Amino acid sequence: MQLYNSLSNNERVKLIQEAGKDRLTISFYKYFKISDPETFRNKLFLFWDSIDVLGRIYVAHEGINAQLSVPADHFETFKSHLDSINFLKNIRLNVAIEQNQFSFLKLKVKVRNKIVSDGLNDDSFDSSNIGTHVNASEFNLLVEDNNTLVVDMRNHYESEIGHFKNAVTPDVDTFRESLDLIEEDLKSHKKTKKLVMYCTGGIRCEKASAYFKHKGFKNVYQLEGGIINYARQVTSKKVENKFIGKNFVFDQRRAEKISDDIIASCHQCGQPADIHVNCANDACHLLFIQCDSCKKSMKNCCSSTCMEVNQLPAQTQKSLRKGQGNSNDIFKKGRAGHLHYSKNLRNIHDSQPEI
Repeated sequence: MQLYNSLSNNERVKLIQEAGKDRLTISFYKYFKISDPETFRNKLFLFWDSIDVLGRIYVAHEGINAQLSVPADHFETFKSHLDSINFLKNIRLNVAIEQNQFSFLKLKVKVRNKIVSDGLNDDSFDSSNIGTHVNASEFNLLVEDNNTLVVDMRNHYESEIGHFKNAVTPDVDTFRESLDLIEEDLKSHKKTKKLVMYCTGGIRCEKASAYFKHKGFKNVYQLEGGIINYARQVTSKKVENKFIGKNFVFDQRRAEKISDDIIASCHQCGQPADIHVNCANDACHLLFIQCDSCKKSMKNCCSSTCMEVNQLPAQTQKSLRKGQGNSNDIFKKGRAGHLHYSKNLRNIHDSQPEI
C-alpha cells in the first residue's frame, strides 16, 4: 500500500498535459478535534490519490488545512467524499479565481502538530470563541467606518504585492510573530475600536480572532473565506472591490490578480513589479520580486554570485552543495542585503494608517 507520491514534477507535468483535462485549485480548512490524525491522513491520501487529487494538506489533532488541485471531472466525487466525513460535510470550499493546471504537482498529506504554526498554547484560551464572520459587503461597510481597524494577518511578502486599502500590514516573517505584535500595538483600542481581520483563505483569522478576544478586544470580526472568497463575491455579487494588487497564494501560481494595480517594486532595480520568483540557484532559492528586465539580465537569479554558480555544470553545482543545508535565504522571503529595493525591517507603527 503506497502512501506517498512517487512521481517527479516533470513526470507529473507530462501526465497532466497528456490528460488534457481542466483542474480546479481549491482550498479549505476546519478546526475539529481529530483523535487519530495518522489514520485519517492515510485514508485521505488513498482516496484522493485514486481520483488524481494533488496538493498540500496538513492534518493535526486540531483539524485540517488543505490546498488542492482537483480534476474538474472528479469534483463531484471529491465533494461527495468530503460530505461523507461528518465534520467536513458542506464545508466551504475556496475555489481559485485564476485556474492553473499545474498549481500543484504532488499529493502531500502530512501530519503536523498544528495545521497553522501559531506558537500558541491552545489550552490557555478558548479557541472556539472566534470573532464574527462577515461577507464582502459587510466587510466593505466596516472598512468605511472610522471606528474600524483593518488588520492584515499575513506576512510581509504577501501584503507587499496586495492588501486592502488603509489596512495595517505588520512587517513580519511569520504568523506567530504577528499575534503579540498586533496585540501590543493596538492595546489602547481594545474596547473602543472594531478589530477587522483578513488573510488569504480565513484560517489564520480563525485562530487569531479567538486569541484577540481572549486578550480583551471587545469587537472582533474576520473576513469569511479570506481574500479568495472576497474576490469571488466581488465578481459574482458585483460588490465594490477594496483590495488593491494581487493576492499571494501558496502554490505554483504564486498570486491571483484582484485589481490591476501594481503596488510593489522589483527588489533588484526598483521598477514597478509584483511577480515573486525563486532564485534559480538551487543552493539559494530565495523568494523575491523580480521584473522581466532583471529576470533576463540576471538569468533568473537574485545576485551575481548566484548567477555565476547557476552557470556551472549541474554536477559541479551538486558537488558544491554536498554536505550543506539549505541557504538561510530560503526563509528570508525577500530579506537579503543585496536586494537593494526589498522591504526593510520596520516597526509596525511605521508606514501604517494613523489609528
